[in-house]
Amino acid sequence: MAEQALIEICELYKVFGKYPASVMSQVHEGAGKDELLAETGHTLGLRDINLKINRGEIFVIMGLSGSGKSTLIRHFNRLIDPTEGKILVDGVDVMELNKKELEQFRRHKMSMVFQRFGLLPHKTVLENVSYGLAVQGVKKPVRHQKATEWLETVGLKGYEQQYPSQLSGGQQQRVGLARALCTDAEILLMDEAFSALDPLIRSEMQDQLIELQDKLHKTIVFITHDLDEALRLGDKIAILKDGELVQQGKPEEILLNPATEYVEAFVKDVNRARALTVETVMNPPISRITANTIGEALEQMKKLPEDYGYYVNEDGYQGILLQETLEQAAEDNAEAALNETLIEELEAVSPDAILESVIPETLDTEYHLPVVDEEGSLQGELSRSNLAEVLGDSSRQAA
Repeated sequence: MAEQALIEICELYKVFGKYPASVMSQVHEGAGKDELLAETGHTLGLRDINLKINRGEIFVIMGLSGSGKSTLIRHFNRLIDPTEGKILVDGVDVMELNKKELEQFRRHKMSMVFQRFGLLPHKTVLENVSYGLAVQGVKKPVRHQKATEWLETVGLKGYEQQYPSQLSGGQQQRVGLARALCTDAEILLMDEAFSALDPLIRSEMQDQLIELQDKLHKTIVFITHDLDEALRLGDKIAILKDGELVQQGKPEEILLNPATEYVEAFVKDVNRARALTVETVMNPPISRITANTIGEALEQMKKLPEDYGYYVNEDGYQGILLQETLEQAAEDNAEAALNETLIEELEAVSPDAILESVIPETLDTEYHLPVVDEEGSLQGELSRSNLAEVLGDSSRQAA
């Protein structure tokens, strides 16, 4: 079944200036940003953006300064109205909402986390976090209880009566995140939310967002100019350049198959060993043996490309079987059942493991490593050649 898009952006254009509609014919004919500005005094912000964002995913929109990413995210809740195009959220065309409906939409459907925290300096931490609920008309005891719970969730229990000026930058951003979560909005918009933080605190906030998302399964639209951050957080990534969408896809697709020179320049210095998981480079588990007897196992073995195979039974992956061992055992009794004495131990790796973490195991064994999920099911196999190909490409690009 296809994933259900929660947010759809369809043929979205944004032109800034006095009479944007009057220049749209030139935009549709292909006029560039500089040309449009020189000839008409209008600025092209976004050109023909089409996106589908699925429920429960972190969708990262990235690009350099001036690429249009912050302009785009402000269209989602109509802080900016498009010159042309549709914005559908849960099947509702946001452009058709009247003023009152739009207010309710912003209060209940989407919350926003800003780069510069956006906290009210004269209100306590508790009051800041519960502010969205106050706007919704929720009674003070209820909103304070919810705000207290969210503060504990983001690691700020005990800070309820502090003021923003008494907190560090990282703590202020945690307050901003708690405030966005407190309204229980389905969608979080995060515009460069961590970019004002120092690198260590930024990394901690990324960890916390990943941890929270594992529990909450929100739909998060995250804006950043940092590819490492995008790769770490994003289920999908869209890259903008001069208001145009140049590539979108899963992080590994963008990293391994950049669509343009612009994207290639973005990804060339990324440490692939830290950015890619085993799942992205493993091969299908063709060396699988599921037989019950030694003779049957040997027959399966002879059809495999290697002289060993991964033994899998109803309890999942058990270890590896060697052809030489099976041949010796078959001479005694080919009809005998497979038993533990014939199985060699070979520790499996997780499909979610970062490549960097499995390099030692890959180098320490002559066999391809079995890739096994949490249920014990064999998902694939990882070889030295897999790693050499992916990491070697990275080295050549960097050079």
